Amino acid sequence: MAAAEERSRGKYSASCITVVVILLGLPLWWKTTETYRASLPYSQINDLDILLLDISVPVEVVFARGTLTTEQQKKLLPQTQFSQKVNQLDDKTGFKYRYEKTYRAATGIEQDAIMGENVEVAVVTLSRVYESLAGSVVIYVVPADSQLLPQEVSVYIGKHRAAFLRSPVTGSHSVEDVLQDIDDNVEEILQTMSFTDDMVIAALSNRVPSGMFGTDTFRDSMTAFKSSLGYEITFSLLNPDPKFHNVCWEIERAVNNYVQPFLDKLSFIANFSVDSQILYYAVLGVTPRFDKTSSSFSLNEDSLPHVINPVEAKLGSSVASSYPVLNFLLYVPEYSHSPLYIRDSSGSPVESNAFHSSRWGGIMIYNVDQRQLNETQLPVAVNIDMARVMEVFLSQLRLLLGIQRVQPLSESLVQSPGNMVVTDWETDSLLWVRTVENIATATNTLTSLAQLLDEIGNIVINDNIASEVYSAVASVQRSLQELEAGRLLPAFLASKEAITSSEKAFFDPSLLHLLYFPDDQKFAIYIPLFLPMCVPIVLSLLKTGKDLKWRKKVD
Repeated sequence: MAAAEERSRGKYSASCITVVVILLGLPLWWKTTETYRASLPYSQINDLDILLLDISVPVEVVFARGTLTTEQQKKLLPQTQFSQKVNQLDDKTGFKYRYEKTYRAATGIEQDAIMGENVEVAVVTLSRVYESLAGSVVIYVVPADSQLLPQEVSVYIGKHRAAFLRSPVTGSHSVEDVLQDIDDNVEEILQTMSFTDDMVIAALSNRVPSGMFGTDTFRDSMTAFKSSLGYEITFSLLNPDPKFHNVCWEIERAVNNYVQPFLDKLSFIANFSVDSQILYYAVLGVTPRFDKTSSSFSLNEDSLPHVINPVEAKLGSSVASSYPVLNFLLYVPEYSHSPLYIRDSSGSPVESNAFHSSRWGGIMIYNVDQRQLNETQLPVAVNIDMARVMEVFLSQLRLLLGIQRVQPLSESLVQSPGNMVVTDWETDSLLWVRTVENIATATNTLTSLAQLLDEIGNIVINDNIASEVYSAVASVQRSLQELEAGRLLPAFLASKEAITSSEKAFFDPSLLHLLYFPDDQKFAIYIPLFLPMCVPIVLSLLKTGKDLKWRKKVD
């Protein structure tokens, strides 16, 4: 009897232990050892994978007195017109933009400025009176016989956000004809002062098929560095022959006078750091050819790509940073290869004696007067003309940062930026491109991250990563909304926040903590722990099962 009770108690104990292990132990173990994965907005990220940009450009068309008849003015002013263009690049990427054109008559202050005979004075006066928003354009239509513009000029683009258009309208024009003629001219001006299709396509280059590329504007766009939160700019003086040349360059003063005003103008776009260095005995790595007819040495256009790699190996950055580096090299040729000129494909010398490389930098060759070498005791003191050098480097810097070459309209004149270094509308054009590029990059980063986390289930997603992802998604959505509303600066700032948050999430080191901890390693760790405990339980359950089966047979 006692033995039967003992067996019954053993069976009961084994059953209870089994129930506790299954109902409490296994869930508790599973919960305490699972990979923590904070929730992410996967549905919103999937929506961003289909990127259809909606860009709005606010435009004011201001008619001066004498450009419209009384009847035309009554029918036309004031009113708002929209013109829209859609460009679908592929199934997931496209953009449309529209010009929101408001037609109105000039105010008294505007009329006084327009009635003058100096267009540069009018530009300054109007810029002081009205503070235009980033991305907006104001086009003043002046009478056909106006003395404000030079006689041969029909379009004058100022250095702020205003342009002047000589009126193509006559008294016999109907309102429809007036709108058509004005709109044709206005949209040509806007292609210069805002952006072009090619510029937007280039900004979306990591999302669209490569077969869509090939225009000059696109190639200029691809010369520029990709959008970044910061850039390092390094000026290097290469003196391969110091025994002949004692080169002196006032780089600090030149940077303060020429480069820094330009960088200050673009400081809200990115952070810039500038440094300089002098490298001795650094040669270009390509042997120039001697030209007997001109008694000079030359580098042909096709040999220029081979110049960069040997020089780049000698360059170094004084600052450890993840930001891209823009290199600007001033090369003083060695005595045995002087003078040295860069020649184009036709064999003619390049006027600037310089060239630039896409997304790398530029090189300028600075020749020393040979008479100094022959008549002066060596080494010859060489004082660099920094104004001439910086003029070349600044033009290269503009291209590398994405400020496009202006394609002038027929019978048009573009005002020089002067002390501004870069015009307001050039800055706006850069902002349009950078905003689109930031949005495209951020959406790519987010979709790639979501795909990675979905495919690999044992990656930890902590709350900080989730917070950055939510912030990036919200910033992209806000930037898209601001673009659609025509508010360029808020759209750009939101796109910068999206880039920052998405990259913080994607490159967070905690994502790699359990990436190399696969399931077979988990079994190798947990089997020695659970096997000794599970074997007696399993054997007891098997014995209990046999006893129950035997009892049924007996009964």
